[in-house]
Amino acid sequence: MTTSSSARVFDERHVQLARAFFAALAAAMITFSGDHSAVLGLSVFSGFALATGLVFGLAMWLVFPAGRRTVPALLGTVSILAGLVASVGAWRTTSVFFGVVVAWALLTGLIELIGAIRDRKAGRAAGARDGVLIGILTLVLGAALLLPFQQYALDYSITGAGSFTLTGITIAVGLFGGYAAVVAVFLAIAGFSPRRTEPVPAVSSEEAAS
Repeated sequence: MTTSSSARVFDERHVQLARAFFAALAAAMITFSGDHSAVLGLSVFSGFALATGLVFGLAMWLVFPAGRRTVPALLGTVSILAGLVASVGAWRTTSVFFGVVVAWALLTGLIELIGAIRDRKAGRAAGARDGVLIGILTLVLGAALLLPFQQYALDYSITGAGSFTLTGITIAVGLFGGYAAVVAVFLAIAGFSPRRTEPVPAVSSEEAAS
């Protein structure tokens, strides 16, 4: 006798809420920090990626059945590897930030999008819809960070406040913070939204008699 997905203690809602929490935490750390350097960006990204990878790793065994573990396994592996690279203090440079975050965004975005499309074809419409949007948002982040503004620098001044320099890494870290905020809001809404009850297949008279 097999255990149905409805009998599981944890389901996809818990995965969404856990991801939303860590994304919100990353967004808050960047938003309320005046330092948008590569060091700060990689520090926040490292924690975000490692925590997200752990969520996917646990979800493989606690949420997803055997036939649906490939996508969370890939997402968890890529996120943990990216988080480990970003956690090395000596590597926290502008070039590493762009390289690691772009690679992570393009890989995980593509994996999540393809997995969601496969889920949609398999009839899992609700989870597929969420995965498609997150996959596209992540791909957009990766594409945006590929724009040639790594060496960008704009000097400006504010009367009474002084002179400042807007750099490419400042913009990039801000983009990641904005991405994390949008993902947090969307996944929180998806996680708290009521689930549609799955229809129960009718039992024929022959099956009932047996």
